Amino acid sequence: MTPYGETDWYKSSVATLQEQFGDVPPPWVYTPNSHPYSLFWRMGSGESYIMVFGEWWDQQNKPEEERIAYFRKWPAPPRWLAWLVHVLWDLEPGESEEAFDYQPYFTRLTELGFAGVADYETDLGDEKWVRNG
Repeated sequence: MTPYGETDWYKSSVATLQEQFGDVPPPWVYTPNSHPYSLFWRMGSGESYIMVFGEWWDQQNKPEEERIAYFRKWPAPPRWLAWLVHVLWDLEPGESEEAFDYQPYFTRLTELGFAGVADYETDLGDEKWVRNG
């Protein structure tokens, strides 16, 4: 069985993204008006995108400094900051993400110059996401 990262579908997806964006962008660039907890990311083209991004990101194996530089290039909307934290520092919150303490990581993001930390909860819970999915 061919490893996922070596499949033609994966390679074609990465090539298309790199041609369109100059790199494989994070999800909020691929679909700007989306919410990280939307069903879009759990099925269909959104799920496929997350799979491609995850595989591509793992293959990069960048040191922290380069991971930070990557995300500076693609500023995240506040609602995506928890996702960014998990990807940036390769964290696994466990079964209950609600119990995960993001504050030390949000503090670090602020120290690193990332914007939007103060708006995370407001943006994440904005009613427009309930209406628009």
